[in-house]
Amino acid sequence: MAQITQADIQNRLKTFIDPNVETDLVSAKSIKSINVDGADVSIKLELGYPAKKHLDEYKLAVLEHLKTLDGIGTVTIDITINILSHAVQQGLNPLPGIKNIIAVASGKGGVGKSTTAVNLALALAAEGAKVGILDADIYGPSIPTMLGQSGFPESEDGKTMLPKMSFGLQTNSIGYLVDTSQPMIWRGPMVTGALQQLLKETRWTDLDYLIVDLPPGTGDIQLTLSQQIPVSGAVIVTTPQDIALLDAQRGLAMFEKVNVPVLGIVENMSVHICSQCGHEEAIFGSGGGAAMAEKNQVPLLGALPLDKDIRLNADSGRPTVVSDPDGRSAEIYREIARKMAAKLALKAKDFSTKFPNIVIQNT
Repeated sequence: MAQITQADIQNRLKTFIDPNVETDLVSAKSIKSINVDGADVSIKLELGYPAKKHLDEYKLAVLEHLKTLDGIGTVTIDITINILSHAVQQGLNPLPGIKNIIAVASGKGGVGKSTTAVNLALALAAEGAKVGILDADIYGPSIPTMLGQSGFPESEDGKTMLPKMSFGLQTNSIGYLVDTSQPMIWRGPMVTGALQQLLKETRWTDLDYLIVDLPPGTGDIQLTLSQQIPVSGAVIVTTPQDIALLDAQRGLAMFEKVNVPVLGIVENMSVHICSQCGHEEAIFGSGGGAAMAEKNQVPLLGALPLDKDIRLNADSGRPTVVSDPDGRSAEIYREIARKMAAKLALKAKDFSTKFPNIVIQNT
């Protein structure tokens, strides 16, 4: 019987498809080392996205895949997570304390974008990442309610704000700074200025990801974020309804025009499951998210059901990922979050912090 070689292992791993990245381990550059000792093999893998709750399942899948090799003995697999900073729009650099900013957007209101954003942020944290969420909806902030937070952020220096903490997330919102009944009757420049202040005057600390919950549409805030704020990627939330898809298409096109990669589409309210009889009905239509993803050649990250518990949990200040972590909806949010982060992991890395600053002085 021929002895197992490193090439045998590598060739075999070329046929293992990472379910989150949706490419093989070699192409994803996940293999860090392969050591062969007789028939025994030890492998070190590195994932560029958080997957704490998925690692045991992932490791078992790789192990089962390798066991099909003739003559292989004991296989030891070590998996580590290394989340890097990724490239942003030309002319911009990542902000201090934040590796990656991911914008969550929709073309129109009422599609569950904020609920999706907050649950994705919590899902990334549940998978082991350091995460923050910024409520960029100046006119209608909802993140404070969804996270059960209120009151002014603290400041240690009188110039910057400390993010408010909720379920392990670093958070900030205009909703912490104004009374809930006070209408925000501001023109565009004031709104965009407030967004810049919330982002840059908050002392975000060691974040792997900052999720930015954008207001619906493609107005001043969206343009400010896409042109002046370093964004690593964007996610579009829609429902299967035709009118929602039309507006979502405009949001996707905006990000493409400013060279912000769209990591994928989330189809919310995809199907209603009756709590009494279990009957499934596509109230808002079906297949719209998949068709939009195919048309634009971006991934469909996942589909979420129309579930009253998701709404109730958000309204009560304990979103689904923390209120029902073992439920099916929380599992879907974690699957979407892993895929979203995995798609970002394939994008170009940012190396601006790797090079020293060159200073020229006259002597």
